[in-house]
Amino acid sequence: MFAQKRVNLAKGKHKIIILDEADSMTDGAQQALRRTMEIYSNTTRFALACNTSEKIIEPIQSRCAMLRYGKLSDAQILAKIIEVCQKEDVSHTDDGLEAIVFTAQGDMRQALNNLQSTYNGFGHVNSENVFKVCDEPHPLLVKEMLELCAQGKISKAYGIMEHLWKMGYSAEDLISNIFRVCTNLSIEEPLKLDFIKEIGITHLGIVDGINSLLQMNSLLARLCQKTMQK
Repeated sequence: MFAQKRVNLAKGKHKIIILDEADSMTDGAQQALRRTMEIYSNTTRFALACNTSEKIIEPIQSRCAMLRYGKLSDAQILAKIIEVCQKEDVSHTDDGLEAIVFTAQGDMRQALNNLQSTYNGFGHVNSENVFKVCDEPHPLLVKEMLELCAQGKISKAYGIMEHLWKMGYSAEDLISNIFRVCTNLSIEEPLKLDFIKEIGITHLGIVDGINSLLQMNSLLARLCQKTMQK
């Protein structure tokens, strides 16, 4: 009905319809939308926002210009949450803000949600409180574990992995944090690439259903083996 509506606009101006989360539409709804887009394309422009463009049917994709947006950088997220903390008078520490940036993974909405949840829950934003709210393996523990692997100290690395496992974290939780921490690990670049390759292979196994503690310990053994080969 909005697309049908006649509106007096200056030459070159069009009505705009913005559909958020368009990838949640059923195929039938998208087919109906395609017809509407065809009929009223002269007077109305359609903007579709989605997370997975593959879920949009091909006839609609072919009628649209695709714009892809990457994740925000850590610096951009940090600048915004510092601004929010100053305006809202949020008690925080530097390591707390670093934890917010780490858990956000380039998503500003996630960063602000985590910041608000931590402050509402504890009244103070530090790394310990952030990871309690987000319920993620602490990156310092994961970093220590990877550094032990880089030194070939497999028994101590096993100890940290077993501790994290007993805390209730799943293999999926652990492998995603291990990858993120590894990308910023201070080790030689060739060894880091070998680590990332082994982490990726383990991730594939976890996706296929091999998500036991033995699988995670196998990863640590292979990482230590790569260290010994260098």
